[in-house]
Amino acid sequence: MSTLIPSRILRSLPIRTRSVTTIYVPRPRCLSTSRSNPNSLDSNFRSDHSAHHGVGRKIFLAVTVLTTLSAYAIGSLFPPSPIRLLFPRPGPPPSEPNSEESKAYVEDLEKQMLSLPLLEEMRKAPDAREWYEARPYKYFDEERRVNNLTAGALRGPGKLALPPLVRARWDEKKSLFIIHVGRGLCGHDGIVHGGLLATLLDEMLARTAINNLPEKIGVTAKLSVNYRAPTKADQFIVVRTELLDVQGRKADVKGRIEDLNGTLLVEATATFVQPRYAKLLSKAAIKQVMGAPPSDEHAPVVHLADGEDLKALKGQDKQPDGKH
Repeated sequence: MSTLIPSRILRSLPIRTRSVTTIYVPRPRCLSTSRSNPNSLDSNFRSDHSAHHGVGRKIFLAVTVLTTLSAYAIGSLFPPSPIRLLFPRPGPPPSEPNSEESKAYVEDLEKQMLSLPLLEEMRKAPDAREWYEARPYKYFDEERRVNNLTAGALRGPGKLALPPLVRARWDEKKSLFIIHVGRGLCGHDGIVHGGLLATLLDEMLARTAINNLPEKIGVTAKLSVNYRAPTKADQFIVVRTELLDVQGRKADVKGRIEDLNGTLLVEATATFVQPRYAKLLSKAAIKQVMGAPPSDEHAPVVHLADGEDLKALKGQDKQPDGKH
């Protein structure tokens, strides 16, 4: 390209150069201008920048979508604990107790409980001979069992599938219970109902307290429960009980519920009192229900209402009551 030099510039030139009417000055292409688009350089820059920006935005959106889908997939397969607690996956309803499926389930669960590392460790501990094992509710009169809460109404697959297993000291000062809680015992789906946990603590604490009362019979006078963490359903839990004090007809005990990792779930303290009519009830029946030591495990079934020999009681002096 060339440019025509204006006449005013030619007149200023020396005479020898005026005969040159046209001087061709090449222009760099990058500096060329156009009358139709004087801002072409800026426009080209903006166009290139917009193109690069558009590509970058598409890449960002693609990465964001991929990351979101990956996180969703991983979260669905392995949800974190808070998500599992707030939004648990629906569980199947409890199966019929007498079905073949239920029988196989209970049998497998029994094997799992008997092979728990905690139980094996206690059986091999140096003080293992100071403890005995029993199964509460295993020898319970069927006519009365069906109307019992924990041994009857709440017994079965998906609920309290197995009778508890207890390891107790021979002096009855401490006990450890292993219990399986199913999905059919929940308040919030996936979380065992707090009222059920209080019921289990009441019964396990009662066993320790009653075995230390004079007539081996007692009723709950006070139960205080503190919930420390949610108790997930469909797992084995451990209930530990300990005698605190005995005064006459009153026994104070404490207990706690843990998972198999030792995490504290619930704490409780309780007071049990021996009723004044205790001599009229059968101690053997209560002992069978609570789980008797091995020597008495296969004793014949007796009923709570059978009581003691009233004729023999008439000849006995009334023993003074202890303080409440």
